[in-house]
Amino acid sequence: MVDVAHRCGFVALLGAPNAGKSTLLNHLVGAKVSIVTPKVQTTRTRVLGIAIRDNAQLVFVDTPGIFQPKRRLDRAMVAAAWAGAADADIVVLLVDSQKGITHDVKNIVKGLEKAGRKSILALNKIDLVKRDKLLELASTLNESGVFTDIFMISAATGDGVEDLAKTLEERLPEGPWLYPEDQLSDMAERHLAAEVTREKLFLQLRQELPYALTVETEEWEDKPDGSVRIAQIIYVQRDSQKSIVLGKGGQMIKSVGASARADLEEMMGCKVHLFLFVKVREKWGDDPDRYRDWGLDFDA
Repeated sequence: MVDVAHRCGFVALLGAPNAGKSTLLNHLVGAKVSIVTPKVQTTRTRVLGIAIRDNAQLVFVDTPGIFQPKRRLDRAMVAAAWAGAADADIVVLLVDSQKGITHDVKNIVKGLEKAGRKSILALNKIDLVKRDKLLELASTLNESGVFTDIFMISAATGDGVEDLAKTLEERLPEGPWLYPEDQLSDMAERHLAAEVTREKLFLQLRQELPYALTVETEEWEDKPDGSVRIAQIIYVQRDSQKSIVLGKGGQMIKSVGASARADLEEMMGCKVHLFLFVKVREKWGDDPDRYRDWGLDFDA
């Protein structure tokens, strides 16, 4: 019997905001490791998702969307995305085929060219676009000379994803696996739980408010009966935002808590007692400690 060499490597998922990177990551891993909302810039920090395919361990790096930064947090997120690409063995650029070649996509392609970095192109959301438009989009992007392969996929339905995953598996360098076989992510449970609650806030709150808040897990207690008690603080920047998060008679915070609790119980396989508190902290977005917790560069 011949031993088949193990393969292992990092695959960075790059793209403009809302290109579908987190949806693709969760599909490839086969579990929810990154939050997903229809709003742009949901992912704030690098998220690792780990998948096993035959003798290969693929370590996917879901990066924040790359866009023209305006705030300190924006700059740190974009810097984290480019750092993820620089450190990866393989780069996949995900493009929303509905939106086509936007200003952000052009800038990412230019950035890859400047870095001399080859990439795999994945045209996403193909179930929503006509074939002739897809072919034209692929042809135009291919003129850059940056792309070694082009895949047409739907991260939401899974169409074409298996072909992409197979190619990634084959391109990984030989080497020992970096993580235990049953590990799906490197994200600490406390942080993942906070991200789940932030996802529900993004989904249920309108307009710009989700970008003005953050969530921290303050307490985590494993109970004797196998359940978990989790206490989280939702930080907002103004009192007026606090009242919106709470909702009339506390209805909004109750709805968010119920939705987050259901997700957490499914992910953790146990009963979860979730307690949410809302506090005002005007300049949480300028706190170096928070950036350190997120793995972001405060001075980017």
